[in-house]
Amino acid sequence: MIPKALLKRIDEKLNLIQLHRPLSGNLIQKLKEQFSIEMTYNSNAIEGNRLTLKETFLVINEGITVKGRSLKDHLEAKNHNEAIHYLYDLIEHEKRQTVSEQLIKSLQQLVIKDIEKLEVGQYRKGNVIITGSSHRPPEAYEVPKLMEELVAWVRKSYNKLHPVELAALAHHKLVYIHPFTDGNGRTARLFMNLILMHKGYPLAIILKNDRQKYYNALNKADRGNTSDIEKLVAQSVERAMNIYLKVIKPGKSANEKLVPLSALTKKSGFSEKYLNLLARSGKLEAHKEGRLWLSSQKAAEAYLNNRERKRDRKKK
Repeated sequence: MIPKALLKRIDEKLNLIQLHRPLSGNLIQKLKEQFSIEMTYNSNAIEGNRLTLKETFLVINEGITVKGRSLKDHLEAKNHNEAIHYLYDLIEHEKRQTVSEQLIKSLQQLVIKDIEKLEVGQYRKGNVIITGSSHRPPEAYEVPKLMEELVAWVRKSYNKLHPVELAALAHHKLVYIHPFTDGNGRTARLFMNLILMHKGYPLAIILKNDRQKYYNALNKADRGNTSDIEKLVAQSVERAMNIYLKVIKPGKSANEKLVPLSALTKKSGFSEKYLNLLARSGKLEAHKEGRLWLSSQKAAEAYLNNRERKRDRKKK
């Protein structure tokens, strides 16, 4: 379950972004490029790609070959970027829900083309073991039926669940089935974003620095508790929306500017450790950059005011 305070902020920010649409062509292009590069870097890095963020930019935008990096690293960057632009094209030209097995296969095909020659765009024919995980994916013969059920569930739930919850759960279900020989994680994160983008959200990026947290959340979801993966996806969505709003709504007041949590300790009356806990739990509006949580004086005041209101209701 996603914390109510976090969902409320996400809904409010989506409404604010929608008010500013349509955005100018140049602005959209810059945002698309920024998010495409960042998502390509982080999604590939989670899977072991060795390119840095700057190197990913150079490979994709400048066509540069980076010394000391493998051909596979370069191809993964180009392929993933192409897959993201495929999503943008789908959203632009398909106004209705587009989820299908063929679409998921197409995403996987784009991600691993020219890297894996066997079973590209096809479900795996054999059983697999996920290194570092206790999860044992379903038998290969079960995959087609499970994928059919996954697509049916997403279509049925499309207008019933909150889009962020739906995206997070669909992502986990796809990873759990592990339908392909390779590219499952990247395909699942692209699939998650297809759902989000169709509902008007920007690309949500699971950060490389959250890799262990991400894997722990998936392992927990494998055992039936999806709260952590839902919250992690929701925080990734809010982070993306913060970036969008910073671009389309510049000129924030001083108490709205993002600062390290350590800068908020005196005025909030909380320790940095406690503020960090509030940020990670979604109770405090915060923005993560690398390993550092950033928030604002306004966000800290909003949390305090909300806490006071809850106390007053309890007294009554």
